[in-house]
Amino acid sequence: MRNSGTTNVAPVTEGQRTRVLWTASLSFALMFAAWTMFGVLGIPIQKELGINDVQLSWISAIAILNGGLWRLPFGLLADRMGGKIVFIGNLLLGAVGAYIVSRSFGYGMLLMGAFLVGFAGNSFTVGSAWCAAWFPRDRQGFALGLFGAGNVGASLTKFVGPWMITLLPPVSLAGGLLYGGWRFVPFVYTIMLLVTAAVAWLITPRRDIIPGSGRSPWEMLWPLREVRVWRFGLYYTIVFGSYVAMSVTLPKYYVSVYKLPLGTAALLTTPFILASSLLRPIGGVLSDRYGPRRVTYMVFISTIIAGILLSAKLGVIPFTALVLVFGIAQGIGKASTIKYVPEYYPKDVGTVVGLVGALAALGGFVLPPAFAYLTEWSGKPQSMFWALGGLAAIALVWLHIVVIGMNRAPAPAAMTAEETI
Repeated sequence: MRNSGTTNVAPVTEGQRTRVLWTASLSFALMFAAWTMFGVLGIPIQKELGINDVQLSWISAIAILNGGLWRLPFGLLADRMGGKIVFIGNLLLGAVGAYIVSRSFGYGMLLMGAFLVGFAGNSFTVGSAWCAAWFPRDRQGFALGLFGAGNVGASLTKFVGPWMITLLPPVSLAGGLLYGGWRFVPFVYTIMLLVTAAVAWLITPRRDIIPGSGRSPWEMLWPLREVRVWRFGLYYTIVFGSYVAMSVTLPKYYVSVYKLPLGTAALLTTPFILASSLLRPIGGVLSDRYGPRRVTYMVFISTIIAGILLSAKLGVIPFTALVLVFGIAQGIGKASTIKYVPEYYPKDVGTVVGLVGALAALGGFVLPPAFAYLTEWSGKPQSMFWALGGLAAIALVWLHIVVIGMNRAPAPAAMTAEETI
């Protein structure tokens, strides 16, 4: 176990690791559910407030943007203060945002609530640093993959959101404490986030492992000068930024293109979310065994092929099947691309994942409105897959150029690069 830079002297037990990993994973799933809830809430919000598609896209985009802007400072804080305290802070900030959304009756207030809900999206960086600090190098791929599988939380809203929207009438209830209709969904998340924060505080080890203890912020930020880190950011944008964008746009895509009811659209989106989330541990295990390079190669190739096929007009069944392929590639790739980070920067996981995650979240912020504008310009809703396939092609070319360069390097350097590139 790597304890460099930490003030901890007590040995780390397997039980402690397990409590940290599962607490972080389940909490992240809940925060991700709250972060992506606008994918289901969007249509009821649009009907009530009378906003257009572009305005609706900005609600999701604002939440995604704020879930990326703070990833670097939150990651830096996690390395310097420990992941536990910062992670709990994310839970509390997300709860405040969800409550504001539950009481929003105007577009401006809704944007404010979406902005605050976005803080929950920064939990990936914090949780990655927290879990990596508690696990040895040869198990970090699995640990980060299992934690990252909390992306499955996006399917929670897809499953229960439509049902919860109809559970209570859209009126003031309990003396104005809560409202029914679509506002009931963020209210429930408010309560769940608060309870989860209390549980995380109580059951995880009181003394945390702090990799950045005793190091200056400038020293911790030094890796960000390397182009390699920014390349990792592009890789993760392909597999995570596109996932976030698709998870919030696919339900409306099914409704608009295939004229399906919202409940059916949400149900058909769920396999994509499950595959893109639950396969992360498998991607982590494969990366631990074969190295992240080989796995990432196959991920980008699969994404390009799926993107090309999805660009055509398809029936709902083949479209759903190809979206599932897209999700499988994303799920495995989200683990393989993040596995690069502790390989290269074992003491700076929070900081480096902070930048990598911020770039990916920025991609997730740009893509939903970009999809809307691209559809308006081309008249073809499937044009969103042109952009996704093109980004994967750029990343694959860059990866291959780097590998060629490493293969031309002197033998010892090439062998070292082969393990981690």
